[in-house]
Amino acid sequence: MALASLTEFLDSHNAAYVVISHSPAYTAQGIAGLVHISGKELAKTVIVRLDGTLAMAVLPANFHVDLPALRRAADAKNAQLASEEEFSDRFPECETGAMPPFGNLFGLRVYADDSLEKDKEIAFNAGTHRELIRMTWEDYKRLAEPRIVRFSAGRTVEAA
Repeated sequence: MALASLTEFLDSHNAAYVVISHSPAYTAQGIAGLVHISGKELAKTVIVRLDGTLAMAVLPANFHVDLPALRRAADAKNAQLASEEEFSDRFPECETGAMPPFGNLFGLRVYADDSLEKDKEIAFNAGTHRELIRMTWEDYKRLAEPRIVRFSAGRTVEAA
């Protein structure tokens, strides 16, 4: 989804947001450092397969997907990371690895880690490795309709 398509979607649903441009960066932690956002405030989108079906797992950049926890939370028999080859054609307007966490726009179920609810805002890739969107968590939840579950690994005592 190109930035223009994403902002059109957000505008059509009366969501307030800010676009943040930055130098090209390819890891969530690298982006967080560039734009001076904490790794816990920047959300990354990880594409997973749950019982063979693609889904989005959205979690803070400084955490990792705990696949067994996600499998249990999704009531699935199998959970695995999807390869880029398995999903790259699903996001034709996006640069690989920069998909915004709106699975509903791509026909995918979205699972958001419950730790994201601790912040009033969420920031995420806007379809490229050069732009982020920052918006309220409440607007994100309203528009993406994620299933909020606990599935992240790497939590610290403060983040848990």
